[in-house]
Amino acid sequence: MISALNRLVDEVERRLGEELDIGGLAGELGTTEYHLRRMFSSLAGMPLSEYVRRRRMTVAAADVVRGDADLLDIAVRHGYGSSEAFGRAFRAVHGAGPGEVRRDGGPLRTQPQLRFRLTVEGSTPMDTRLVDRPAFRLAGHAARVPLIHQGVNPHIQRHIAALPQEEHARLKALSDTEPAGLLQVSHDVDPNGTEGSELTYLHGVALARDTTVPDGLDVIEVTAGLWAVFRTSGPHPQALQTTWAATATEWFPSNPWRLRTGPSIVAVLDRAADFSTATCELWLPVEPA
Repeated sequence: MISALNRLVDEVERRLGEELDIGGLAGELGTTEYHLRRMFSSLAGMPLSEYVRRRRMTVAAADVVRGDADLLDIAVRHGYGSSEAFGRAFRAVHGAGPGEVRRDGGPLRTQPQLRFRLTVEGSTPMDTRLVDRPAFRLAGHAARVPLIHQGVNPHIQRHIAALPQEEHARLKALSDTEPAGLLQVSHDVDPNGTEGSELTYLHGVALARDTTVPDGLDVIEVTAGLWAVFRTSGPHPQALQTTWAATATEWFPSNPWRLRTGPSIVAVLDRAADFSTATCELWLPVEPA
């Protein structure tokens, strides 16, 4: 995976003025576009699209400052169809328009070329098991919410709090397959992992494929396949979020698995009354890399 990400960075550099065929490149590297984008954003701390934009504007700034071409020529050279679109992208990165930078020599905010390296620290114990599951259903109450990387997501909190207490008990009684109990499900997540992008959050349970779903519940159909299950314990949600991040920085780069498309699931096995601490299982859909 580290080698694939560095090859991706090299391709970005070679084709800064072109549209990258990420799917084709992923196929050449023996992985999928979904996994490549997810791993890039997790390890780089930014979506691939944002990195490409920053690198384009870093290189374009040198052309602007040199002043040996007009701004439209520079815009086209770096993949923009108009000087207006180029100017907006340039200002978003540098905080000033190309005309101002050409006149004043700055300000400039550069994006260095990334290079990925695997550092094995063992800072996060990874209590993991692999589970092969037949197709099943997730049923419950769904809502579209923004992605938040750190801390409690208030949009999810409000969604769960709006459910009557007896509904939680009714849902839990419906659960008839693994992962057991009430579940926190994230589905349709942006592969780039962009903070603020929308995802579908479902508060519900897992049901066998042939179980009848009661009226009034939202359903996510889950295909058969392998799951990597990570057990976490400690302050909530910090311990869970730390382990989630470590799957990208430590587990996937050093294990022969990659993410496949599908929901991620959190099962709460035990928790304090105030939910300040919890023991959870994080279920991620995987396939051989």
